[in-house]
Amino acid sequence: MTLLVDTHSHTVASTHAYSTVHEYAVQAKLKGMQMFSLTEHGPSMPDSPHPWHFGNRHVLPRFVDGVAILRAIEANIMPVDGGHDIPNGLLPFLDFAIASFHEPVFAPAGKAQNTQAMIATIETGDIQIIGHPGNPNFPIDIGEVIRAAKDNNVVLEVNNSSFKGSRSGSSPICKQVLEMTDQLDWKVVFSSDAHVAYDIGNDASSSACAEEVGFPVERIVNRDAHHFLAFLAQHNKPVATELQDWLAAL
Repeated sequence: MTLLVDTHSHTVASTHAYSTVHEYAVQAKLKGMQMFSLTEHGPSMPDSPHPWHFGNRHVLPRFVDGVAILRAIEANIMPVDGGHDIPNGLLPFLDFAIASFHEPVFAPAGKAQNTQAMIATIETGDIQIIGHPGNPNFPIDIGEVIRAAKDNNVVLEVNNSSFKGSRSGSSPICKQVLEMTDQLDWKVVFSSDAHVAYDIGNDASSSACAEEVGFPVERIVNRDAHHFLAFLAQHNKPVATELQDWLAAL
């Protein structure tokens, strides 16, 4: 299965990834996607681009061959009390923001501390998505996090890369995230977390897990561009208005 909207990918601007923006756009078009997102790491990661990279992305085309490109970030959840590393003044340049635990930034801690830090990050009001919460190196109280996310209109990510070895042991936790999200009447995003263009839009493992637990597609906010932009509109993101004419023509 291929996502129509992919909310998480890394280009060569994050030096452990291997494809350019153009290469992603070509693959997204070939796969029939509507939209994909550029989400390089925030500045606390060793391979993050310079902050100017994020502020200068207005030079990128908004569309390539009819595929929309969103300009976002995968920020880092900061030790020890949470929060993120998005520099002051950068938020207006971002269509949305993901925040994630990364071992080089936040040393794995106990469940209580991880949960507190994640919830504090959610409560900043600057983040729309929590990235790869199924990482077993950072155990969390899933129910507490989902409740906080719901209270703040933030969604947790089901990250396809987590099923493929990048965060070994994530699969059963991702399954729990889906089950508990459904029980608590909330939503998720699915993403590829692609680090090479051939992987853009890939949600085969996430979809298989969702099918296994009977997770309703209606709870996936990026199931198409209409629903994802509606979600961003709830966060007063200008891109939701900017893309209305394109959206109407889909």
